[in-house]
Amino acid sequence: MKCRHCYNELHLPFLDLGSAPPSNAYMSKAQLKAPEVWYPLRLLVCESCWLVQTQDHADRESLFTDDYAYFSSFSTSWLAHAQSYVQEMAIRFDLNASSCVVEIAANDGYLLQYVKATGISCYGVEPTAGTAAAARTKGIEIVEAFFGLRLAQDLLAAGKQADLMVANNVLAHVPDINDFVAGFAVLLKPNGVVTFEFPHLLRMLQDNQFDTAYHEHYSYLSLIAVDSIFARNGLAVFDVQELSTHGGSLRIFAQRSDSGSHSISGAVEELRQIEVHAGMNSTACYTNFQAQAERIKDDLLAFLIECKRQGLKVGGYGAAAKGNTLLNFAGVRHDLLPYVVDKNPAKHGKFMPGSRISIVEEGHLKAHRPDRILILPWNLSEEVQNQLAYAYEWGGRFVTAVPNLQVRT
Repeated sequence: MKCRHCYNELHLPFLDLGSAPPSNAYMSKAQLKAPEVWYPLRLLVCESCWLVQTQDHADRESLFTDDYAYFSSFSTSWLAHAQSYVQEMAIRFDLNASSCVVEIAANDGYLLQYVKATGISCYGVEPTAGTAAAARTKGIEIVEAFFGLRLAQDLLAAGKQADLMVANNVLAHVPDINDFVAGFAVLLKPNGVVTFEFPHLLRMLQDNQFDTAYHEHYSYLSLIAVDSIFARNGLAVFDVQELSTHGGSLRIFAQRSDSGSHSISGAVEELRQIEVHAGMNSTACYTNFQAQAERIKDDLLAFLIECKRQGLKVGGYGAAAKGNTLLNFAGVRHDLLPYVVDKNPAKHGKFMPGSRISIVEEGHLKAHRPDRILILPWNLSEEVQNQLAYAYEWGGRFVTAVPNLQVRT
């Protein structure tokens, strides 16, 4: 396999999780009678541009389908994050009624609803039908397509250039990352700005976040790699912020390379030096991650088996993609985890891909009163604990497996 950015031949292994079905391919009851499609789940490192990437096995159309089940608006903390972002960007870049904001991968309108509320013109690009329909119910214009250079040229011809483009948690999800990024340089106005948010590879390494690896994540990103990708495709980084979202993310600010209207913040070089000091441009940085993933797997299995032996009831919370990675790598099935609660009604009555564990509504948790609640989306653990605080009344305790197994009191 060659690097999807610089086309260098890939040889350095980073993580091998065996095989798994696509993490968002939730199953209906009827589908339980049929076999699933599993793909190898292996990550490699490019020793030229240092882009970490999933070995290609599935195309994007088979992963991001019409019934794609991830809806951003079911996380209250993420909604608050989006609202704060809109307020901050409107002030920083002097956005007003004559401006245009475009979000790529607009999902269910979780962010653009706040742009619309300010009176700023906006539209979204979203390829999955279910989330696009949800955004339209909020009165948001949606272009239902995958974004790339060709679509950007079509939107430019239609007079839909942007003052601000937003790309939250999508840069990792695109197979042709060069074509994707080149589209931003085309659609941005000469003095326009684009912000990208994505989980920071450095935090993945430092906090053993191996469960953020799944087929829908084609790339795992550092500033070092992103800087190279942008420079090749007409964008230049001028600022960066470190965020707590998704277990530790970066917000990258970029402008057209032919613009230069925004001065480069010292934060860019500061973070680049942090990554260099961590060894992210050397092979040694990537060699021990497999062992950490296997330790977490072993600890989780030992915990669930011990709970079963002691007669403790265990339930899961959050039918998240990262949870599917963890459960499938660990080989957890319904005998150890009989159900997973989720807030999204679109997932109720379905089953987790691979493990085939049933997904239920929150009332199931109250009725069964588990002794231990395994929070699969550990990045939302505080939000979940606050939401389910009533479990303490019957002696319930919350558990997270990443970065280390922890029973929370």
